[in-house]
Amino acid sequence: MATPDKKAPTRRSFLKMGATTSGAVAASTLATPAVLAQAPITMKMQTSWPASDIWMDFARQYTQRVEAMSGNRIKVDLLPAGSVVGAFQVLDACHDGVIDAAHSVCAYWYGKHKGASLFGTGPVFGGSATTMLSWFYSGGGAEYFRELQQDILGLNVVGFLGFPMFAQPFGWFKGEVSTVADINGFKYRTVGLAADLMQAMGMSVAQLPGGEIVPAMERGVIDAFEFNNPSSDLRFGAQDVAKHYYLSSYHQASESFEFLFNKDFYDDLDPDLQAILRYTVESASTANTAAAMDNYSADLLKLQNEAGVNVHRTPKEILDAQIGAWDDLIVELEKDAFMKKVLDSQRAWVERVTYFELMASPDYAAAYDHYFPNKLKL
Repeated sequence: MATPDKKAPTRRSFLKMGATTSGAVAASTLATPAVLAQAPITMKMQTSWPASDIWMDFARQYTQRVEAMSGNRIKVDLLPAGSVVGAFQVLDACHDGVIDAAHSVCAYWYGKHKGASLFGTGPVFGGSATTMLSWFYSGGGAEYFRELQQDILGLNVVGFLGFPMFAQPFGWFKGEVSTVADINGFKYRTVGLAADLMQAMGMSVAQLPGGEIVPAMERGVIDAFEFNNPSSDLRFGAQDVAKHYYLSSYHQASESFEFLFNKDFYDDLDPDLQAILRYTVESASTANTAAAMDNYSADLLKLQNEAGVNVHRTPKEILDAQIGAWDDLIVELEKDAFMKKVLDSQRAWVERVTYFELMASPDYAAAYDHYFPNKLKL
């Protein structure tokens, strides 16, 4: 008589079988019930950040909350870039099950599909990172994200976004730049669709992980670069290779962190642990924002006052040229059906939501200038 095939036990079923077997043994030897403690699940999570980067601290705010909220049923082995795979390879490592989870940004896998960059570093229609993170969770973005990763690319991952980042600096330059002509021919570091944008503005682009930027400047591989924020830049040693720092840019003005999980690992967790991994992204997002406001502002002053860095606003001519370059790039991106529907969705969201945001917002700069005169140089 044939016996039916037996499905290989999952992590959850294995633990339950173990508990049942142990309970039966205990019942046979003890007159009173025994409470069996489940061994914690270790989640191996690698980031795309060097060990010294402030973003490792931000990732730690997530993992500490996961452990606390799960009552230590999940223990996180948090690793910096390069511990298992390179900074740009964490998505593949999650897909393959080499790691269980990753803390990164979508632009780092833009080489698989340019649509990745629409989830954080795409065209700026006027919405901030907060606007676009809201689109992700309330405007249909999360389903488009799942479609891209799982249906189009066939990746065995589950992903969430968190921490709406401040608009990223145009970056670090050895001398002052005032016009588009001043940057023509520069070798510049950026990632994602920003690479296409800067190439359209006359620069050649090298896409490098954060830990490789300053050495590349020292060797002359690049002439200028951006990463993300004053704190990361200070810790990288940006101030040692350039003295002109330009804030404000449209090249990456709405990015968020990406929290990735191997789908088999995630699906095998009890529902409450799945919920903890998912909703702790939202908790850490608030903590990250507070830490960023504190550290980024303090470190910008350190760069100015202690490291002799000249902090500028990016000139209007360059900002206008970025918008024009986005216009041309959008035409090319929309030749892809998936990217067209995502961009249409984002435009509709920004048109409605940012209208409210801008109409509701007072002139904060005017109030700041009233109480702290002559500090702003806009």
